[in-house]
Amino acid sequence: MEQESFKVLEYKRILSKLREKAGTTLGKELASGLLPSSDREEVRERLQQTAEAVYVSSIAQPPLGGIKDIRESIKKVGMGAVLAPDELLDILTTMYAMREMKRFFKELEAEAPILKNWARSLEILGQLEKDLEHIVDEHGNLRDDASVELKRIRREIRSSQAKIKDHLAGLLHNNEYQKYFQEAIVTMRGDRYVLPVKQEYRQHFPGIVHDQSATGSTLFIEPMAVVNLNNDIKQLTAAERHEVERILRAASQKIRKNDSQLMDNCEIMAEVDFAFAKANLAYEMKATEPVINANGVTRLMSARHPLLSADKVVPIDIAIGDSYSMLLVTGPNTGGKTVSMKTFGLLVLMAQSGLFLPAESGSEIAVYSNVYADIGDEQSIEQSLSTFSAHMTHLVSILDKVEPDDLVLLDELGAGTDPEEGAALAMAILERLLTIKATVLATTHYSELKTFAFGREGIENACVEFDVATLRPTYRLLIGIPGASNAFAISRRLGLSESLIIRAKQLIQADHAQFEQVINQLEKEKMLYEQMNADIETRLRRAEQMEARAEALRVELNQKKADIIRRAKDEGAALVRRMRRESEEVISQLKEQFNDQGIQKRQAAIQEARDRINEAAGKVRPGIVSVKAFRKAVDLKTLEPGDIIYVTKLDQKGTVLSIKGKELEVQLGSLKTNVKARDCKFVEKAQKEKPANHGNGSLSGGKGRGRGSSFLAKAQEAHRDIDIRGMMVDEAEMVLGKFLDDSVMAGLSNVLIIHGKGTGALRKGVHAYLKRHRNVASFSFADMSEGGTGATLVELQ
Repeated sequence: MEQESFKVLEYKRILSKLREKAGTTLGKELASGLLPSSDREEVRERLQQTAEAVYVSSIAQPPLGGIKDIRESIKKVGMGAVLAPDELLDILTTMYAMREMKRFFKELEAEAPILKNWARSLEILGQLEKDLEHIVDEHGNLRDDASVELKRIRREIRSSQAKIKDHLAGLLHNNEYQKYFQEAIVTMRGDRYVLPVKQEYRQHFPGIVHDQSATGSTLFIEPMAVVNLNNDIKQLTAAERHEVERILRAASQKIRKNDSQLMDNCEIMAEVDFAFAKANLAYEMKATEPVINANGVTRLMSARHPLLSADKVVPIDIAIGDSYSMLLVTGPNTGGKTVSMKTFGLLVLMAQSGLFLPAESGSEIAVYSNVYADIGDEQSIEQSLSTFSAHMTHLVSILDKVEPDDLVLLDELGAGTDPEEGAALAMAILERLLTIKATVLATTHYSELKTFAFGREGIENACVEFDVATLRPTYRLLIGIPGASNAFAISRRLGLSESLIIRAKQLIQADHAQFEQVINQLEKEKMLYEQMNADIETRLRRAEQMEARAEALRVELNQKKADIIRRAKDEGAALVRRMRRESEEVISQLKEQFNDQGIQKRQAAIQEARDRINEAAGKVRPGIVSVKAFRKAVDLKTLEPGDIIYVTKLDQKGTVLSIKGKELEVQLGSLKTNVKARDCKFVEKAQKEKPANHGNGSLSGGKGRGRGSSFLAKAQEAHRDIDIRGMMVDEAEMVLGKFLDDSVMAGLSNVLIIHGKGTGALRKGVHAYLKRHRNVASFSFADMSEGGTGATLVELQ
């Protein structure tokens, strides 16, 4: 986009505010380099990033502390340099901030897909972080235990220093030597420990002189007794320096191996910081997210200039791009025309940069390829150009480049020259821009342009309101009404003679006076329509509130309905569980009662009790069949009346009565209904009646019907599971034989046998029986949710 527009619209001041909101150097750089985008999808993504940051900030603040600009350090290690301990500390604290940022978004429950995806992309280098923690402390100093050798060297240095201090302290407190010393202190010259000895006792105190005072009265002597110890310290210090260099070199090499990941992480952290800087700026400006309009329409409601005090600025409403693409604003000087134009242009740049706007929620913004602005006095003294020449030079440049998707802002079009010629030029320029179909917002003083706007399609008049009673502008922008000349009213209020005002009215052209009357009438009608619109808005809000209350009531009713259904299911499940417990008690009593009786009689009694229990359970869940048992879809080409199907939505089996296209007429017990074929599963074909033989047709036919109805009854009554806990192996085999045959006839593909855990004897007997049963394809222990090793899942063939 044109850089001149950024200057006149003061876009850089917005970036300066944004930079202040960034918490890191990396984020500040992104803020300083932010430019508007002309790609609609990119603008939407930028606004989405800001919206997510605003939402997250309302819940919790991300951990942005501790992030350092480590890019130069990473570049240095890439060139083979060795980093200093404080540089290692910067990298360590930044890595810690990266880990905290990743953890923050991982634990965040709010929806923020873009920010969370950035956080997931952060690569945490845990081993490198541990290595650096072992090397440097929180003050940027190398730890003593950074290596075994460094720890040994520093321990020996401290030991030698202690020995020297002890020896020198002994000399200082020796009565024989006390008169030799200028002061009873131990000091250092270079890296050697020395004592301050008076000049006159030099010959009485053996040692090496390292320095003397300015007056020469004091010599700083290293006693011969500590020379060797000082030499040892010097050697140890050199060894320490070499070991420190080795440790730092090794740490720098480890960083070099991960330099690309660290640089990528830095870019991600910069993006995160930048997003939250935009969120903080939005919070400060009390800004809202604009809606990106794909039809070239911009509609700003209660828009405020972001650089003016929110307490003093008057919000304005601007709409352009719907029925008109050119807005011509007229009105007196200092009335707010230029501020309105700058507000419009600056908010467009902000929105296309991904920033929220200081406007009412729901404001729309079109995305423009370029924004051209000719605002203010651009007179160039160096080029000897007049105000008119400077503006015209810029306008020529704009007209050479402008395209249909561009926004053009023109302030005081045609000003600075003869009014008649300036108005004509302004009309010609506006006609050219109208032909190009660019979006234009222009201000002017010329009355001729007001008439020009009335006579052209695609142009709309607007004005800044002026209060004649107070002689002050209200700074409100009124669209659809051209600005009226208030010169006579203002002059009269200021005390100009009435005779002069009357003479001036006589001199003004009659059509112009009539035009002013039309403008005044339009202004009155505008006020009337505004009152009507306000009443409509009130009624609309009241209707929306009633609709919201109705919706809330509907949600509440649905919730109550769901609660009632859930409680009914819970009560049904509790009833089934209670019945099962009672069944076990009945079985136990039956076992005790028939302990001495025969196996068949005992089994019959037990089976009778189980039948009663199943019958009671059926009342709680009538006709329920496991949907997992039937997987085969219905084939309309092979399906015939009489076939058995499973209706998934009703969770019941039924018999096909007829086929109607893709719908089936089905008999479900006593219920006859129509269902779609795709909502059904195939169970089995209908039982064919055997042909009559030797005159027994009625008998065989009767048997066929009996078998068919018996089979259907078995299919409808079949259950997927059977409980044989407490039975002996032989009686369990008898029960299982009948259960498996019934399950095969019902078309079940798998069943569940509940045998319990106990001693395992019943489980082994059941598994041995299943191995030799003809209808068993395979079996295995059930899932933990179905009993684990206390139940066996059988696949039937």
